[in-house]
Amino acid sequence: PSVRFLLEGGILTAAAIALSLLGAPLHPILFLVILYLVTMRVRLLVDLSNVLTARGRFAAALAVQRFAVHLGPDPASRQIAEIARGVTQLRMGDPPSAYFTLRGVLLEERVRLAVRERAAGYYNLGVACERTSRREEAERSFRQAMEALPGSIYALGAEKALSRLLESTRRSSPPG
Repeated sequence: PSVRFLLEGGILTAAAIALSLLGAPLHPILFLVILYLVTMRVRLLVDLSNVLTARGRFAAALAVQRFAVHLGPDPASRQIAEIARGVTQLRMGDPPSAYFTLRGVLLEERVRLAVRERAAGYYNLGVACERTSRREEAERSFRQAMEALPGSIYALGAEKALSRLLESTRRSSPPG
């Protein structure tokens, strides 16, 4: 867990103890709900932005992602929000912006992403590369998505995209 998570949890616990000592105890379930909402605020907003992106409400999704990043996320949550921004840019038909967003997140060495987020990031980076005529980088990204989480939806999508990419490369290159 991040230091920020521990600090936020500690502050909320101290506040709950203080309320109890002052004669206004907080119900344990309410405490857990508050703790969850505070510590998971950025990831919950990213989930909301993913729903908005899936429904084609790109401006609203980008606004929610910007808001999430302004709430002081830990480094891993910030990267997840940035990956979501890259996916939204890709879905709204802006592959160059998606390429730079996703590439920046995936090259950042400060925090190692969880395998699911890494697979999603590399798959979407591969799509952005393919759509911006960066074939070799698309191939590398698709392979990294497959290596990150074999058998996942991202790996399967990357495998299909890689096959399509290699087939189009074979068809466009002269024989011999």
